[in-house]
Amino acid sequence: MTILSIVLTILLFGALIAIHEFGHFLAAKSLGVRVNEFAIGMGPQLLSRTRGETTYSLRAFPIGGFCAMEGEEEDSDDPRSFSAKPAWKKFLILVAGPFMNFLAGFLIILLLFTVAGTPSLAVVTGFMSGAEDIAQTGLQPGDQFYRIDGHRIYFHSDALLYLSRAGETVEVEVLREGQVVDLGAISLPYRTLTDEATGELVQKRGIYVGQAQEAGVLQVLSSAWYQSIDYVRMVWMSLGDLLTGAVGIGDMSGPIGIVAMAGEVGQAGAAVAGLYGVLVNILDFIALIAINLAVMNLLPIPALDGGRIFFLVVNGVFTLLTRRRLDPKYEGYINAAGFLCLLALMAVVAFNDIVKLIV
Repeated sequence: MTILSIVLTILLFGALIAIHEFGHFLAAKSLGVRVNEFAIGMGPQLLSRTRGETTYSLRAFPIGGFCAMEGEEEDSDDPRSFSAKPAWKKFLILVAGPFMNFLAGFLIILLLFTVAGTPSLAVVTGFMSGAEDIAQTGLQPGDQFYRIDGHRIYFHSDALLYLSRAGETVEVEVLREGQVVDLGAISLPYRTLTDEATGELVQKRGIYVGQAQEAGVLQVLSSAWYQSIDYVRMVWMSLGDLLTGAVGIGDMSGPIGIVAMAGEVGQAGAAVAGLYGVLVNILDFIALIAINLAVMNLLPIPALDGGRIFFLVVNGVFTLLTRRRLDPKYEGYINAAGFLCLLALMAVVAFNDIVKLIV
């Protein structure tokens, strides 16, 4: 099952990169930009066919693809080159790749929720024995968490996540009989309680949370959307933790770590539901990666789509103030430097991933 999980993850990860490039391709074609080649896979060509001005190729290694637009990386006098197009068209072309990744993630989640059911809601179903005094805070069984410390709560997993990151005093809003009720800052400290299922002593806040929801068409659609938003929030949360020092570079994972993680995810699914569990867990994992790619690619980092969009804005402001355009060579220099920095970071992360596997 681990090998199956790893193979599936490599193929699907490659497909996500190809989908990203397909987004650029569709937008470029729609907006009149010449595309010299659209390739699925990387490395030597296996098959190729030229239709019109574009060569469509299948390459040896199933790890992505590319969309080679005229004037994207070099100077071109072609009026249909990428560099000759107005800023708004460049913006749409650049943002189309991340959008396709987000859309892919959303559709995978939608498929999973249609087949496997939607996540449970963050409804308080009771208090653990010894924690009945929580009722004095105003929190009642039947309340659905709406916000915890300002964070919107959609599912049971959201409540667990944000409660795990909260202090002993928590700002809580709940849905009660269809109305949002602000409970203010309530005391929900961890305490030593007895797990009623195992009889063991555990450190818990003392709240039972989770209630199944109806699986109608609207519920499935809205749940898939909110789960996609949740994954976006998880990426931002991880970036915030990295910037604040809550986690370090050693905690980051690259392709090697992702593949290793996929094996663990697949094993967890197999333990519960065999091959079906493997497929469900891997698809959910890939949806998270897809949305992660969408968000990361929009960050204003040189060499990424977000960095190029940032330069569009900078160039627009510069032109507005000076009536002149920035020399494209400066963007090229910065993108090249940024690309080298990304390669260095990837090398460090890959080394850490290998160390984790060995140790």
